[in-house]
Amino acid sequence: MPQRTLLFVLFDGVQSLDVTGPLEVFAGAEQHTPGTYRIRTASLDGGPVRTSSGLTLVPDEALTQASDPHTLLVPGGLGTRSPDPGLTAWLRTHGPRARRLVSVCTGAVLLAAAGLLDGRRATTHWSYCDKLARDHPAVEVDPEPIYVRDGEVSTSAGVTSGIDLALALVEEDLDRGVALDVARHLVVFLRRPGNQAQFSAQLAAQTAQREPLREVQQWITEHPEGDLSVESLAGRARLSPRHFARAFREETGMTPGRYVDRVRLEHARRLLEETSDGIEEISRVSGYGTSEAMRRAFLKALGTPPAEYRRRFHPAPAN
Repeated sequence: MPQRTLLFVLFDGVQSLDVTGPLEVFAGAEQHTPGTYRIRTASLDGGPVRTSSGLTLVPDEALTQASDPHTLLVPGGLGTRSPDPGLTAWLRTHGPRARRLVSVCTGAVLLAAAGLLDGRRATTHWSYCDKLARDHPAVEVDPEPIYVRDGEVSTSAGVTSGIDLALALVEEDLDRGVALDVARHLVVFLRRPGNQAQFSAQLAAQTAQREPLREVQQWITEHPEGDLSVESLAGRARLSPRHFARAFREETGMTPGRYVDRVRLEHARRLLEETSDGIEEISRVSGYGTSEAMRRAFLKALGTPPAEYRRRFHPAPAN
């Protein structure tokens, strides 16, 4: 197999883990299978850069002198808020020459500014998805998955999702065994499904300010199979149903019903991904009652039935 050159783009204000997370994955694969990857780092002028956390990174070379890589990796960080026009121009010219474009977190903002995401589906850190979609209407922004692969362009969500995407690329380039060995060495999961939500239902909603409402949020998470009707939850919060529904929406940003739906879906997805429990059992403990009710919920939210979801995202047993 020909060696693949990987070029990591560095700039002031870069998020250090956006760089080092994927870099450690590819370096681990190179150690496992020598000759697989040649890893290079480069800043615009070849000078050191200071990360958003204060670390100093010394690149191997200047972008202006770097040869076209097989894979160009663009990390994110505070430095993407006001990117150097020279960096954007370099990406616009050299990005299309790479066989594979990869961004981590708000690195997608740089790719979009260079016009490299136009007409493509992409993601970024959940807190920047709305801005990315607003500033670049030609990009189909999906705020849900931890990474999106659209042809030769791959974008990942916040920070550690770059590790997930890098493992997926190693699995594609080499095989599952190598990716599994690297994941074990780094003490991370081999694969979180690419369309796994960036954040849990609890993070998707705001945390309520009042203690009774926070307790209700916790109860929902711990008892997805319970009676989670507005009347029952209002009783736990010691509020009238009408007052509870209004207060819950004001403080969390979503209705009680929407929050319950997200918690149950997340619970069922996790069991399908991580266990071999039957569909009927998962339906019951996730609060759907019947497999048909869960099937309808999955089709509405994900566009795929539970059995197909498990087939695609339940990891195969290791050899």
